[in-house]
Parts: sequence; C-alpha cells; structure tokens
Amino acid sequence: MEKLSYSLLERRGYNGFLLKDAPERVLQFGEGAFLRTFAEDFIDRMNETAGFNGKVVLVQPRGGHPDTCARFGSQDGLYTLLLRGREKGEAVSQRRIISCVSRCLDPKGDWQSVLDCAQNPDLRFIISNTTEAGIVFDPACKAEDAPPSSFPGKLTRFLHTRWRLGLPGFVILACELSEHNGEELCRCVKEYASLWGLEPQFTAWVEGENRFCSTVVDRIVTGRPKGDAEAICQELGYEDSLLDTGEVFASWIIEGPQSIREELPFEKAGLPIQVVDDHVPYKQRKVRILNGAHTSMVLAAHLAGFKIVRDCMEDKTVRGFMNRTISEEIIPTLDLPRADLEDFASAVADRFNNPYIDHALLSIALNSTAKWKARVMPSLLEYAARKGTLPPCITFSFAAYIAFYQDCPAQDDPWVLEFYQAHRGDSPAQLVHAAIHNERMWGGGLAALEGFEEAVTAALERIDRLGAYEAMKECLA
Repeated sequence: MEKLSYSLLERRGYNGFLLKDAPERVLQFGEGAFLRTFAEDFIDRMNETAGFNGKVVLVQPRGGHPDTCARFGSQDGLYTLLLRGREKGEAVSQRRIISCVSRCLDPKGDWQSVLDCAQNPDLRFIISNTTEAGIVFDPACKAEDAPPSSFPGKLTRFLHTRWRLGLPGFVILACELSEHNGEELCRCVKEYASLWGLEPQFTAWVEGENRFCSTVVDRIVTGRPKGDAEAICQELGYEDSLLDTGEVFASWIIEGPQSIREELPFEKAGLPIQVVDDHVPYKQRKVRILNGAHTSMVLAAHLAGFKIVRDCMEDKTVRGFMNRTISEEIIPTLDLPRADLEDFASAVADRFNNPYIDHALLSIALNSTAKWKARVMPSLLEYAARKGTLPPCITFSFAAYIAFYQDCPAQDDPWVLEFYQAHRGDSPAQLVHAAIHNERMWGGGLAALEGFEEAVTAALERIDRLGAYEAMKECLA
C-alpha cells in the first residue's frame, strides 16, 4: 500500500479537512501517542472550525530517534486518529486525518534547528509532555551541551535564544502528570538561569513575558493498535505508520488568565478545554474519581474472578460498588459543584465501559500500594474528617487490597512484596495491624484513624469467609 501523504489524498479526491500550509505557532516537546491524540486533535479542530491557522513543530524531549522524525517526514506530518468509546451509553467511533503537524525535530541530531524555531515571530505556544520525570532540575545539565541533557535545560536555552532576539514570550502549557507542573517547570528554568549565570534581565523576561500554565490532562490513549493496525490500514487504503487511537472523552484544564481564551479559540471549536484560576480542584476530581474508582474497585473485582474493566461494568454488583464509592464516598470529599462532579462521574462510567478497550485489571493493579495512597487514601481521610465516620466501600477496598497482596500475583516495589511475604502466615487481625502501621507505606494516617483497623479486619474476614464477590454484595447491603 502507498503511504499516507497530501499527494495521495489529492489523487483520491479526499474531501475531509486538511491544512497543508500555515505558520508554525506551536512548539511541542513530546512526539508520543498521548499528545498526538490529545493536543493535536484539539489544534486540528481549532484549525478547521475556529480559524486558529497554526502548525505544530514536534521536538523529541530526549532525542536520538531519527527514525521517528523520518516517519513524520515520509507522511508529510499526516496521521490518522481513531477515537472510540461511549457517550451517554452509546458506542461512538470517529476517524480523522490530523494535518496540524509540520515536522518533527531530533535535538540530538539537529539541535540548531530547534533553536532556529525561536526566530519565528508567529510562534506563541509551547506544549510539553515529557513524563513526570521530565520536569526535574539536574545540576549536571550544561548550557553548552548541544542539546542540554534535561528538558527544562533545553527549554531554558530555547527561551534564552528567544530573549536575545527581542521577540515576545510564550504561553507554556505543561501536560506532565506531576503536581503543579507549570510552576515546577518555571522554577527549573529559573534555577538553570542562575546556575548558568544568565543575565538578570533574562530571568525578569522569563517571569514577566511568559505564562507557565499548570494543566490537568485527561484522555485514555491506546496508541497504535498492534493487533488491528494492519486491518485498519487495509480499510483506510493506505499505510499509516503513525496511526493512533484513544477514547472519545477528553478534558484539558488550564490554570491561567482568561486572556488565553482569546488566543486559543477552543470555545468556538466546542472543545472540552477550561481556563481556571486554580487547577488543583480539577486535579483532585480526576485523581479521586477516575483513578480512585479504578484503584478502589479492581483488586476486589480481580479477587471475584473478573479480568477486564468492561466486564466489571456489566456486572450489577461490581458496578454498584463503584457507583456507590464515587457518589456517596468520594464526591462528598470534593469542593467543586456537585453537578460538575456528577457529570464527570457519569462520563467515568461510560469510559470504563468502552467496547473498544480491553483494560486488564492486572495492568491497573500494578504498584497498587502507591496508587491506593495517592488516589484513595485522601478520600478516606477527608470523608472521616467531614462525616465523623468511615466510608464503608473505601474501607472494604483496603481489605481487598490486603487480600490481593496475600493471594494474587501482585507487582510492586520489592520492599512491599517482601513485607507481605513476611506476614503470609498472619491471622487477618495480625496482618491488618501490621499493614496499617507500616509508616513507609502510609505514613501515620491510617493507624491514627479511629475504628479503621477493626473495620478493615472485619472486612478481610468476610472476604476470607464469603469470597470477594459475596463480601462486596454484603458491603452494598
């Protein structure tokens, strides 16, 4: 088959939206599946319906993969995006050729081309997704390296080049999953400016002429569908080595001034993007409802014999457990309007029931100790503080966590697995006591929670006696 390209589409009379020529307005550190399914989808839609008229230059955050850049070049930056899932209970499948990418740059192979982008007066936005480990200050990173080893170091060099040219600054949208990602990125840039002895005027320009926005991103991205890619390309009638897939749902929360809405016409394009004064409540909404629902449900569901999330959603008991956990125990711990939280929760139920994704419970169960602490424990503690009692479903989920680590092939940090191995012969009461008082796992929050140890012990004994499924039923009753 012939590769996807503008000439191929032209010869075939393709009548969908394409933007072949436009100024490069976005520099993006990150060429992976997530941003191509998330940010590029939004930019492409703004180009089509809201007159954004902008192309995106992709930069590999670490570089050293010229074959990736070559794939973009061979397809004129084009790729097919498939979004599949449920909306309001109905299965939805959407197909779109993304045409907002102009080129992909490898900083290890051609750092100067990255720096040359700073000369472009049309360039206004910088987007990044370099994983949580990407926004880190490394004192060993050197300004004279081509390129500097860290992502914040690369960005500092790029911004310094821009400043020396006397051109305006940027709106910088950090999409990493780390806390306060925009603020942390700004801090790292200023630390490099100090470490490298850059001009005080540059630091003032960084602070005054650039807007580092913390953001919350949300879309499940499944990437290239390995088992189906060849069949999908046969159906499309062309080879697409950049084919990408994800769910239909998406949300982008941007902390920043409302003036961003004037520069990014997402409202006109009808996109699920919000500019807010404080991103933290939305971060809590995502972590506690979406991630917390996963973590509080899947371990008990696996003990009950389920394998994938969608099957859990088709079972009255497991889905009822999840719904009650969200509605009665998580939502009351959050401060956004109840209607907003319920709408988000309703979308979560659709997302978990996606007919196009076989989301394995054991994949979600990886490193459940850290996940339970980050995603579920805050709801537990906040519920107890506000209500003066324990949330029964969340309490049960902790008992299911302990049972899972005793009976199933858990994958976690070695010290966690060693702890549970050392307590394999304990009674339920002994095991719960040891787990709750493990400060390396939980700090002191769980041990200090009145009645929690006794309630978890009782729940673990019910799981041992009845099995996880019947114990979950009893929890709901």
